Amino acid sequence: MINSSTLTHLRALKLNAFAEGLELQAGQPEALTLSFEERLAMLVDREVHSRHDRKRVRLLQKAQLKYPDASIEAADFTGISGLDRRALTALALSSWIERGDTVLLSGATGVGKTWAACALAQHACRGGHSALHLRVPRLPEELRVLTASGALGKWLLQLARMDVLLLDDWGVGPIDSATRSALLEIVDDRAGRRATIITHQLPLEHWHGWIGDATIADAILDRLLQRAHRFKLEGHSRRTSTPQAAARKPTPASAATAA
Repeated sequence: MINSSTLTHLRALKLNAFAEGLELQAGQPEALTLSFEERLAMLVDREVHSRHDRKRVRLLQKAQLKYPDASIEAADFTGISGLDRRALTALALSSWIERGDTVLLSGATGVGKTWAACALAQHACRGGHSALHLRVPRLPEELRVLTASGALGKWLLQLARMDVLLLDDWGVGPIDSATRSALLEIVDDRAGRRATIITHQLPLEHWHGWIGDATIADAILDRLLQRAHRFKLEGHSRRTSTPQAAARKPTPASAATAA
């Protein structure tokens, strides 16, 4: 019989899974035949897995992904060339995060590049890595607010520590000098150390024009392209209705990839 004060102390120490496992063992005669060391190992293992699960939930919440339910397992690239589930899986299972690689996902609107980027980031969170989704067109306003509040330096430091940073809609809309400088700081902090995912429609050869400063553009591209995986997605937009699409009810997986 388990002493109730023992359970109370375990929960006070935030060992909730350990306490639950101990209660379960008390009700399982076969568990009582195990040695003390074996039972203890099972309880510790239960607590560790529980904490890992809670950590994954927290990481996914903090990532602020546009498509939090996107996953490599549910990837559907039917009608899309340039990327498939096998290639996405191979990348996800490689050491791209530890190497600090860049992933460039290009393509027209609606082909699924943002969804694929979210699936990569989601897989990273499931592996215990931190991630954050930022939309580049919103950066100028965010930077103005951060600068006015005096929080810009702290924010840049937080980004530098993120294992995976997703910069979505790169090259959409104009940027000012403050945003150019911030992007260089962000990219420079990550080059060769932290992984970055960029989704874009603007062809790489036009990035200099969009950035608007040749020196800063050279510095940004040099750092981003040190170790880059480039995928160009081509095909029909998942957002555009077609006679074929109208004739059939979309599956959850295909509906989710409409970005």
